[in-house]
Amino acid sequence: MTGIAELPLHTGHVPRWMLKLMRDLAKNIVEIIVLEHGPETLLQGLLNPLWFQAFNNVIGMDWDSSGSTTVLTGILKDITWKNPELGIVVLGGKGSKSLKVPEEISVISEVYGLTEAKRRELENASRLAAKADTAFFQDGYQLYHHTLIVTEKGSWIVVQQGLNPDARMARRYHIDKLNLLNVHYGVAGTPHSKITLNLSTNDAVKPLKTIIDLSKEPPRKTIKLIYEANSMIQPNILDYAGVRSHTPKHVAVRGYYKPVKPSKHLEKALEALYNESPSKPEELALTRGVGPSTIRALALVSDLIYSVPSPDNDNVTHPIEPYTYAYAVGGKDGIPYPFDSKTARETIEILEYAIREAKLDDKTKLNALKRLRTTLPWWRKHGL
Repeated sequence: MTGIAELPLHTGHVPRWMLKLMRDLAKNIVEIIVLEHGPETLLQGLLNPLWFQAFNNVIGMDWDSSGSTTVLTGILKDITWKNPELGIVVLGGKGSKSLKVPEEISVISEVYGLTEAKRRELENASRLAAKADTAFFQDGYQLYHHTLIVTEKGSWIVVQQGLNPDARMARRYHIDKLNLLNVHYGVAGTPHSKITLNLSTNDAVKPLKTIIDLSKEPPRKTIKLIYEANSMIQPNILDYAGVRSHTPKHVAVRGYYKPVKPSKHLEKALEALYNESPSKPEELALTRGVGPSTIRALALVSDLIYSVPSPDNDNVTHPIEPYTYAYAVGGKDGIPYPFDSKTARETIEILEYAIREAKLDDKTKLNALKRLRTTLPWWRKHGL
């Protein structure tokens, strides 16, 4: 089950005093969910883009800000790494922090006692999700935030966000599938009239098959086909004349119809694909060096030379409507009213009381202590 949320791009930062209250609220909410339902339930909540946004609003972050992703995941990362007994942890983050995911996977695999096969699955999940929303779903948003959220059982989801500076918007992507097709279960936000390229839906089966077949061709032949496809792109039309029929056929240029100039990088990517000889989309995506330009070039050839077009739809299925939850303690941006620190502190006290009461149950308490006993020695050993 996956989805997308779209939010306006906001600047600024959260004051330190407010961030502490947000963190305390979030920590108590997380503890109650884990105590009552377990870390797997929390993971499923974070997978839902509307639940994620509602959580963000409850703790007082801007109700419609792009910062909701970076702030909430940052807070959750701090909470989960400092409280390993919760059985759930956030890896990665904004910018350079996203590059630490492989290293953090190794750490958490040792903490949770995950198998080597599960560790490889987590690494592939992270890489595949990043490729899904850069190369295979080219919607004009460049990823700048990537988190992998993992439970003690090895279950995982990816929450990542892309930036479109021209539109001054950010999109958040929620993924839990180790594949590419139908990777977005739902899209929440404002639909665009023109999406560049969407090879992540079930409608992309045929073009992906053609692209995989093209990847097995000698690179020189593919480069020649790319030049041929480029020559068919006019300023406002596509000219199919002389390719598949003797009758000229002119159609309007779509979003992703841009000439792809062959380069050394493209040639190396095609060489890697030729050597790897992928047989399914996931293998295509995980081939080193294959990025947006390579996939767009092969999609162009698929469409213009072999008449197998790629989808360009934006699958918005429901609008973002977690605004009501912003009334809990207000918002950093003053909407629906300024952040109410008094209410936030009272809420934290109530939640902490509820947690203490819940922990009086012997079974729950023993389970929590058991997790502490098995994980804390390792964390202390490594100075975490």
